Amino acid sequence: MDETSLGTGSEVTDGDLAAVRELLGRVPRGVLGIAHRCRCGRPDVVTTAPRLPDGTPFPTTFYLVDPFAASAISTLEASGLMREMQDRLSEDDELATVYAQAHADYLARRAELGEPVAEIEGISAGGMPTRVKCLHALAGHALAAGAGVNPFGDETLERLSALGGWPATCPHTA
Repeated sequence: MDETSLGTGSEVTDGDLAAVRELLGRVPRGVLGIAHRCRCGRPDVVTTAPRLPDGTPFPTTFYLVDPFAASAISTLEASGLMREMQDRLSEDDELATVYAQAHADYLARRAELGEPVAEIEGISAGGMPTRVKCLHALAGHALAAGAGVNPFGDETLERLSALGGWPATCPHTA
């Protein structure tokens, strides 16, 4: 993504929405763009409106839709990784600063989507800036923003790659 425009990612097509519907097993809501694509070109992270069409506030701007990644991340969460990350966040001031910057990046990217939503103002996702509570959201942000923005999102993606190849390999073309 261009640093001068944080934007929504690439435009969403009818084919993208069909692919997301297939991945989620339901009709996607509030999709504004494709924030990241799998190596095969399928959407794996969507940019979602801060307010869904039914009026519900939705803080997860970068929503991970790939079920292979979601399942693997759930395994990482169950292993106690979030607790380990939370402990490191509490003990490492430099890490806490970078994580707070990731929170600010998330909010800046959401702000570019238009009208602010009062109910979620100042709230990003994944527990940022002081907690680690959802690796799915942190990985979605890391994929959307690129490496070096969200330290725990990057670490989650590195661990996924080490576990089974995702996102370096594509389960959709196997």
